[in-house]
Amino acid sequence: MCNRRGANWTIESAPWAAGVARRKVTEQLTEWGYRPDAEAIESVTGLLVNAAVADGGRRVSVHVSDQDQQACILALSHHTPAAAGHEPGGDDILHQVTAVSAVTGCGTETGADGRRIWAVISL
Repeated sequence: MCNRRGANWTIESAPWAAGVARRKVTEQLTEWGYRPDAEAIESVTGLLVNAAVADGGRRVSVHVSDQDQQACILALSHHTPAAAGHEPGGDDILHQVTAVSAVTGCGTETGADGRRIWAVISL
């Protein structure tokens, strides 16, 4: 990560994980001097983390970085849903994330370490 700050947290994959992640991401962006649209940050973070929790892993990692007045928020499920016999609902989550007006981009991919779901938000 060149020219940007970053932070990450590992959270137990549980129904309350999105609430913890929303608080941590909002606090981190505020600590970096941003006045983020709290509703957009909390909505997007919640969608990403809930999707990662739904993959069925034991933990979720949440990462946030900033660059050029934008934040990238990423949730990693640490579980490959396809290996468990089902494909992740990638398109649906992306449609929900892009419905948030501050989002400038998003994506999802699955690798050996699990599914990564991310969004870039204007700050």
